[in-house]
Amino acid sequence: MSEKKVTLFGAGNMGLEYSKILEHVGVDYSVVGRSVAGVERFNALTGLRAVSGGFPRWAEQCETDAEFAIVAVSVEELSRMTMNLMDFGVRKILLEKPAGLNAGEIKNIRDKAEETGTKIIIGYNRRFYASVLKAQEIIRKEGAVQSFNFEFTEWVHLIPEGIHNAVKRNWFLANSTHVIDMAFFLGGKPKEIKSFVSGGCDWHPAATAFSGAGISENGALFSYQANWFAPGRWGVEILTKDSRLIFRPLEKLQVQKNRSLAVDFVEIDDSLDRDFKPGLFKQTEFFLNDVDHPNFITIDEHYDNVVNYYQKIIEPPCRK
Repeated sequence: MSEKKVTLFGAGNMGLEYSKILEHVGVDYSVVGRSVAGVERFNALTGLRAVSGGFPRWAEQCETDAEFAIVAVSVEELSRMTMNLMDFGVRKILLEKPAGLNAGEIKNIRDKAEETGTKIIIGYNRRFYASVLKAQEIIRKEGAVQSFNFEFTEWVHLIPEGIHNAVKRNWFLANSTHVIDMAFFLGGKPKEIKSFVSGGCDWHPAATAFSGAGISENGALFSYQANWFAPGRWGVEILTKDSRLIFRPLEKLQVQKNRSLAVDFVEIDDSLDRDFKPGLFKQTEFFLNDVDHPNFITIDEHYDNVVNYYQKIIEPPCRK
């Protein structure tokens, strides 16, 4: 690990989380922030030294081949930063979700990655929760997923003030897809999907209530719902012939066995998820050692997901 050269772009909250991991595993890394104030905050909180000035200053001062880049800048800057890095010659990039503000930005990244031969992994860290890794073991043992359901209700009162308006208008893509990606990752991508929406508000006019159902490529039936202005929380349930696997909260795994009403927590080693931001340690570790890990989602697959079912959920023909 000490021979890996990593540049972390972003000195905000996600940058702080990544820096804890990079420091722990002992890679050769540097941190680049944009604003002086943000970098000073990072330095004060970590005792480490980040540099301000963003990509332009880093590009001027970079004296070695940049092997790995982790892009953890604000959502509205994700696309621009990634395009700049590919132009500079970086060919292994861990890009925080959702990779861009919209399908157009994500497509541009996808196209340039294909043109330049860049490997881009999207940071949907919930794919590496200890709860999810354990669930994968159970599913492999018990056979195919038969059905699943999920909820992506947002707690809109907790959306931080100061979030860029463009990000809030795309909050479904920027935030709700965390849980949707996890559900379809475990249960299977949609083969057919029927979606309905209603509501909408001044900052997210597309919708604030959602429901739908379909069938996955694996033959599993699924359903979902969310109402951002009613009580609720994120949750996923995966059903095999033997077990109902319950993620509520997503970091924990509960199981209900066939012919039983008891619901019990599954014992898992979630020490990494307690010591670091859940899922982030394993995601980062595999990025540095195995960019072809089957749990990863590439920019190609992510773009396909956006146009093939995220847009169908948020912009269906059926609206109340």
